[in-house]
Amino acid sequence: MSTDGLFDIDPGPGDDDPAPRPDAPLAARMRPRSLDEVVGQPELLKPGAPLRRLLEGGAAASVLLYGPPGTGKTTLARLMAGAGGGADIRSSGAAAGRHFVALSALSAGVKELRAVIEEARRRRDRDGTTTVLFIDEVHRFSRTQQDALLGAVEDRLVLLVAATTENPSFSVVSPLLSRSLVLQLQSLGEDDVRELLRRAVASERGLAGTVSLTPDGEDALVRLSAGDGRRALTALEAAADGALGAEETAVDLAAVERAVTEVAVRYDRAGDQHYDVISAFIKSIRGSDPDAALHYLARMIVAGEDARFIARRLMVHASEDIGLADPTALPAATAAAQVVQLVGMPEARLALAQVTVHLATAPKSNAVIGAIDAAMADVRSGQVGGVPAHLRDGHYAGAQKLGNAVGYRYPHDDPDGVLRQQYPPDDVVGIDYYTPSGRGHERTLAERVPKLRRVVRGARD
Repeated sequence: MSTDGLFDIDPGPGDDDPAPRPDAPLAARMRPRSLDEVVGQPELLKPGAPLRRLLEGGAAASVLLYGPPGTGKTTLARLMAGAGGGADIRSSGAAAGRHFVALSALSAGVKELRAVIEEARRRRDRDGTTTVLFIDEVHRFSRTQQDALLGAVEDRLVLLVAATTENPSFSVVSPLLSRSLVLQLQSLGEDDVRELLRRAVASERGLAGTVSLTPDGEDALVRLSAGDGRRALTALEAAADGALGAEETAVDLAAVERAVTEVAVRYDRAGDQHYDVISAFIKSIRGSDPDAALHYLARMIVAGEDARFIARRLMVHASEDIGLADPTALPAATAAAQVVQLVGMPEARLALAQVTVHLATAPKSNAVIGAIDAAMADVRSGQVGGVPAHLRDGHYAGAQKLGNAVGYRYPHDDPDGVLRQQYPPDDVVGIDYYTPSGRGHERTLAERVPKLRRVVRGARD
């Protein structure tokens, strides 16, 4: 079968995939060809672990491989499908009785999916062969495309092996998610990246010893990789090309700096990094750590996050976690949002940074959110009651005949500006919603509010 966006893989004994071309990118040439060459993911690949069993043919389940770029998702999927030249996998029996099809989420549609499923049905009915369907970047499939897989996955007409950089909870439909084993891959550790770099320098598939990698050059590449193996190898290749072009044989710090000017920030405004980083940002402010908060703010700014979104979150945080402990917090956050609107980026980063430090160093209180949430909970439970007659609107003809506004006492007529009077409905008389924290400005309110309640409720000292 030959259809745009997909290709069949039906490995037999000794039927290895052709090696990448010599001019292929270094990361492609160094892609692991067997399980023994895979680095990282020790928890997923240890004996008896679900992924290890899948790779060794000891389990038959659809699987979603989820993790950052350059952590081995595609490599593992290809090894699982016998598509990466994985002779070790084939000899273990993983490929026995299975037919493998790889599908590109970038170019395939529902028509191609249905063709794969129908071919899988014929193959199963004809000779009992199971079809393993590998889909890279499955998060790029629409809901309709994902729904088209459900029946085949549920009936195990196909075993799905899908790779994604997006959190499946956000990017994969719930029915498909519940029918698959979700395995999360972690960013590579420093030692893993160093092993990849050293292997690429020495291997005949890689740089074949044409250059050497100095300790400071290796350290720079590890730092720039941010746990992404592919990025590390791409940067190494660029630095090596630059060194050889200058008739040098050592990839040192200077060579790396010439080749790579800035590390890319792993951040997807539509994916889980968007939520993870903003969550860490707000929690750092709540935890009174201005340095950590500035770090996460910088990550969002460098990655191109919408400055209006950041400003909105700061305004919410000013009331949610600071409130009246610092009455200037909300005006400061609102002012920063206005700077974003009126000035724009990149200058507005200064206002965002200023209010971030302001909120992080301010005294904290969640008394305001606790008060409104408690009041709303009572309203939802039916504790509403009628508005006391003396508080009702009296600015219309006939209002007094109804008793509206009759008996209302004007607080400014009292020398202290506070007097005894019932304000809440009968159902909630005497309930305290707002409890000042005693931090910052609320320390003053913690003394004043009880006094006000005693006066208003008729217990003047």
